[in-house]
Formats: sequence, C-alpha cells, structure tokens
Amino acid sequence: MISFIITYHNEPLTMLRQCLDSVLSLSLSKDEREIILLDDGSSHSPINELHDMLDHIIYVRQKNGGLSNARNTGMKLASGQYVQFIDADDYLLRAPYEHCLDIMRYQEPDVVMFCQTQSKPKEIPTKYEGPIDGAQYMRHNNLHAAAWGYLFKKQLAGSLHFREGIYHEDEEFTPQLLLRTERLFVTNAHAYFYRKREGSITHKRDTKSIAKRLNDLENVILHLKKMAATGPTTNRDALQRRVAQLSMDYLYKVIVETRSVSHLEKCVERLRRNGLFPLPDKPYTQKYQWFRRLTNFKAGRRILCRVLPRLVS
Repeated sequence: MISFIITYHNEPLTMLRQCLDSVLSLSLSKDEREIILLDDGSSHSPINELHDMLDHIIYVRQKNGGLSNARNTGMKLASGQYVQFIDADDYLLRAPYEHCLDIMRYQEPDVVMFCQTQSKPKEIPTKYEGPIDGAQYMRHNNLHAAAWGYLFKKQLAGSLHFREGIYHEDEEFTPQLLLRTERLFVTNAHAYFYRKREGSITHKRDTKSIAKRLNDLENVILHLKKMAATGPTTNRDALQRRVAQLSMDYLYKVIVETRSVSHLEKCVERLRRNGLFPLPDKPYTQKYQWFRRLTNFKAGRRILCRVLPRLVS
C-alpha cells in the first residue's frame, strides 16, 4: 500500500532506528508497507547494526549522489500505491500519522498534506478538508514545500523527479506534484517530527554553502516563473502566487544569511531584470504585503537589513 523511502547519509544510528521504529509501529501489516532504506554513500554502512530489522526493510547502498538522487532512486524502486519520504534523522508521530492513514484508506486521495512539528502534539485532530483541486489550493494558500509533508500516489508523480545537484529541490517538485492533483486532502495533523540539526545541508553557515543555497533558490524561482508563463492557463495563477512567495522568501534569506545591504541590492536588480521585482501587489498574506511595501524602497530594504538578522539570531 505505501512505500516509505528513508534517505540516509551518516545520521546517528539512534536517530535512524527511531525513524524505522516509527514506521514499524504503524497499523500497517508487512504486506501493506514497503520500507526502502536508501543509504546515499555513508562512510559506514548501518546494516550490521540493524540485524533485528532486516526482515522488514529493503536496504540499498549507492555511491553518494545527494538527496535528490537518493529520492529518485527510491522512487524507481518503490512498488507501493502511495509514497512517503522520510529523512533518516526525523520520524513519524504515530497517532497523527494514523489519522493521515485513515484519510488514505477511506477517501481515495491523490495527496494527503499534513504538518511537521518539533514537539510532541498534545491533541490529535480528526478533521480535514477535501477533496480540493491542487491548483485551486495553491491559488489561495502558501505551500510548505518539504516533500516529506505529503503522502501521495506514486502514479500521480509519473515521470516527475527531483532535480539533482541543487538545494531547494522540494521547491520545484512539490508545486508540480500539486498541479497534477485532483483529490487533495489537507489536515493540520502534526504527523512528522522534524529535527533541526547543526551541520545538516540546510543549516551549514559557511559562505560557500550559503551562496549555493541562494543561487539554487533563485534558479528554482526562474524555472517556476517560466512554467507559469508557458504552462496551462488554469495553473498560471497558482504558480504565480508560488513564485511571488518564493521571491519574498529569497529576499528574506539574502538579508538574514548575508546581512549585506550591497548584496541585497544586487539580488534585487537581478530579480528586477527577470520581471520578479517589485513583488506583485497581491493580498496573499499580511506578512507578504508588509514585506512587499518595505522592499519597494531602498530605505525600507536598509531597515530590513538592520532589523531581521537581530530578530532571528
């Protein structure tokens, strides 16, 4: 029924075991689940320490190719009707995820969207919205792009894959997945426990890593903008909202991660040349509207450069 694709690269063994245990504890029989542990070239294979779980997992070890490559390999191997991605240092929270499984069992969704948390939830929701057309949802809501926040039909993805060699690969994958979705169900169940680990790809603070993250995000934005301009009219407004939101996120990250007014001005000029700045005057969210007003003027951008880094430090 479900292929759980767990991507692993040198995470602590205790975290990997907790991740695997969280899947094994679900109300799925051995015939209903497939656990693919994709070892993306770790310096030490964990397989000898997982001897008690070998009957329940498919272990695949490959040369290090990055997260996108590992997920793409997992997708090719997966035989389940549905796919759930999990990072090896995270895990599923049983009761909230069982709520997602109930939606999958009884509502025949294309996609179930749920939330992540960094603490144990006190209440388990039983309500959800749907079915909703994915493009319609995107026109009226911001997305959390992380691929592990979605339980989705493998057939829905088709030839869709993660672009390899970049950061922010989820920002490309998830909007395209939702644009294919006719039966989206949305729950506020906090079913995925997400760990922020120092040294992980998204939290490296060296100059080279920061520059790559920002350059890759800018590239993703341009790609989605091109898709919005050339794709079906029904998808245009949905993608335009996503592009505007990502452009705001990009400028925010430039401010917080570089703390440089001159670098921000260069990025603003590049966005302007590509028709992405000023940010569109749309009533998306209150945060978006305030950010758009401040970034429209050089004085406002300078204020943001002074204030934002202090707020997040």
